[in-house]
Amino acid sequence: MADLKKSDLVLPEEGWGEMVLAGSHPEDGCGRTDDGKPYEERGPKRRARRATRSVPIPPVLVQMFRDHIAAQGVAPDGRLFRAVRGGRVRSNEYTEIWQKARSKVLSEEEVTIPLADVPYSLRHVCVSPWIKAGVDPVEVARRAGHGIVVLWRFYAKILRGRQHKANELIDVAMNN
Repeated sequence: MADLKKSDLVLPEEGWGEMVLAGSHPEDGCGRTDDGKPYEERGPKRRARRATRSVPIPPVLVQMFRDHIAAQGVAPDGRLFRAVRGGRVRSNEYTEIWQKARSKVLSEEEVTIPLADVPYSLRHVCVSPWIKAGVDPVEVARRAGHGIVVLWRFYAKILRGRQHKANELIDVAMNN
């Protein structure tokens, strides 16, 4: 998200929008990249170098992006998020902000447990309810940027105790 640009977003006035992601820029440190930058430019995982990944975004997030752009504008290169001096938001800055936000919205007890302890935890907050809601697992994996094997390895446990629902679905299918 540190390099998310306005041009990566489709933000209609109403309804669902879309993020069209062309790659990732993980922060590795200057000593670990070929060009000395603190981050590496990569294509999307398990895709061709110039491939993109489309991620549908719900209306509430579309509006949040629209409001952010209206209030904050964008960097000269189109990035939505920038550090105080206009550069790329570094992972240590992001982590510090994340921890402050957690302490403001969680109870004292919740702050001490791993609940949303890192931003990556938000992926689970999305993926788990999608699976429980019955969204096609292939579509869930696509939206999350996972392969289906990874999806089942990490999320299949949330479906325990849903045999009754499975039986209902099978009954409907067999009676049609």
